[in-house]
Amino acid sequence: MEHFLLQLFIFLAAAAIAVPLAKKCGLGSILGYLLAGIVIGPFGLSLIGDIEEVMHFTEFGVVMMLFLVGLELKPSLLWQLRIPILGMGGTQVVLSSVAIGGAVSLSGLPWQQAVAIGLIVSLSSTAIVLQTLRERGILNTSPGRSIFSVLLFQDLAVIPILAILPLLATAAVIDSGPQGSALFDMSGLPGYVRILVTLLAVNFIFFVGKFASRPIFRAIASTRVHEIFVAAALALVVGISLLMSAVGLSPALGTFLAGVVLAESEYRHELESDIQPFKGLLLGIFFISIGASLNFTLIGDHALLIAAMVLGLLGIKWLVLMITGVLFKMPGSERWLFAVALAQGGEFAFVLFQYAKVNGILPNNVVEPLISAVAISMFLTPLLFLLHARLAAGDDGEGQDRAADAIKHQGNRVILAGFGRLGTDLGRFLIASGIRPVILDHDAANVDILRRFGFEVYYGDITRLDLLAAAGAAEAELIIITIGDIEKARELVHLVQKHYPHLKIAANASDRSAAYDLMDMGVAVIRRETFGSALSLGQDALKMLGVHPYEAYKLMRIFRKKDEDSMPELYKIHRDDEEKYIFMYQKHNADLEELMKMDLDADVEEELDKAWSVGKMEE
Repeated sequence: MEHFLLQLFIFLAAAAIAVPLAKKCGLGSILGYLLAGIVIGPFGLSLIGDIEEVMHFTEFGVVMMLFLVGLELKPSLLWQLRIPILGMGGTQVVLSSVAIGGAVSLSGLPWQQAVAIGLIVSLSSTAIVLQTLRERGILNTSPGRSIFSVLLFQDLAVIPILAILPLLATAAVIDSGPQGSALFDMSGLPGYVRILVTLLAVNFIFFVGKFASRPIFRAIASTRVHEIFVAAALALVVGISLLMSAVGLSPALGTFLAGVVLAESEYRHELESDIQPFKGLLLGIFFISIGASLNFTLIGDHALLIAAMVLGLLGIKWLVLMITGVLFKMPGSERWLFAVALAQGGEFAFVLFQYAKVNGILPNNVVEPLISAVAISMFLTPLLFLLHARLAAGDDGEGQDRAADAIKHQGNRVILAGFGRLGTDLGRFLIASGIRPVILDHDAANVDILRRFGFEVYYGDITRLDLLAAAGAAEAELIIITIGDIEKARELVHLVQKHYPHLKIAANASDRSAAYDLMDMGVAVIRRETFGSALSLGQDALKMLGVHPYEAYKLMRIFRKKDEDSMPELYKIHRDDEEKYIFMYQKHNADLEELMKMDLDADVEEELDKAWSVGKMEE
């Protein structure tokens, strides 16, 4: 027990020291974790022992990360990504495998080994790439979605790769004793039985996520014991991981599917907030263990060979990714980010190379240098991201990581966070009304375009405390949040409430669900982004259909008031009782329809009476 606590202390202390230093130097948290691993590893201060055992445990951080990514992707969005997933992902894996396998075969290795190496190193690092995209705020951009699509296909590709590798064996299988703790061994079952069991497992995950999870989480939430909800969330992720491992699938893939199914659940945000700390901790320790696993003795003895392998791996995959980007008509700037992000080897290589060695596919003298080359390529990835960001910012000012603008404010009363399609019109209205807000936007290209039209817009991430302070939050009276990303909006609300409680908050919400999220945080003034436009368009439609303009205006006002009046009542029950929420929602709609019909009929009767009295009644 004392040994475990000591190891845990070393990992946590190393992270606590290295990551802030790396972030301060502009290197990012991932590079900080990797450097911490090198320092405390066997070839540094030798403070930790069995790295491989630690990596097996902390790989669960990757599993949790895929679950959280799935929670952010509704099935409809995943369906929209089907072409990038199958097309771009399939093209990248096939071309990379062929190109790398062909290059390896030129070195004199048997074709079976060349094919195995090509397949294994065609995969990229899901953990490093997604974490980096999240940190830089580009996961939900167009190149971010393309990168994610390829990573998802790669995770899917692990399954057929595991099936293909045993067919490439060139030596006797190594007896390495018991192979883990699978719930049952399917290796002796017929192929059709294994396929059937796999399909049943996937369908079971869908059933649990779609139907069983809601009543279970509702019952747990009714206890109002937060720790039990956390335990249930962790049990869900662990249980799905065990099920996927038992049927020979990737645990990360299984939890991703579960996340997608739960993406429309009312408990999505609760699950996300409960899992996030565990994911971050395990993922950080996973990165530390990668840094610690670098074998510097082997690297020193075969420096030229491993350097050539690293450069060859990065170069070939970069070229393949650029070709893939051209084939799928990606813009030039996006192609560069796409290629830089996915050029490295991935964490699955550690597992697959070990599997290949045990099954007589690759000898140990080939596997060891390859593992070092993959680890170095992963280590270089954050540096490549930094280099790309600097070059992109230097080219045309559109880089995602350019420095935030210096803000010159003179006691402005209002801060406007976000200057997109809604913020632009709002900003014009305020300026025309004599109020000049401090305007910030995180889209560098949008900022540059708006400046050409004469707007004084500052580039920067307003969810940074230093930038919020520079915008004059201490003296301002009001902050208006028009950020489209609800997670960013929530982060900003939390920041303002914690550090500037005097600041009034008004916010837009993309839909009713986002409005409820902001109401959870106590934001009093919320306007749904499309609600006003929808009512204005409806008012115009009534007039075009012959309704008197005043009557159309009055109906619009009735609808707005009654709908807004219903929001607090629906908000109180929207998480606790879905059936009651749906019933009350339908009742409000029916009552509203009846009220507007009565108003319309009353006005028509009044107009008829008036027309009769003045003799204007026609046939």
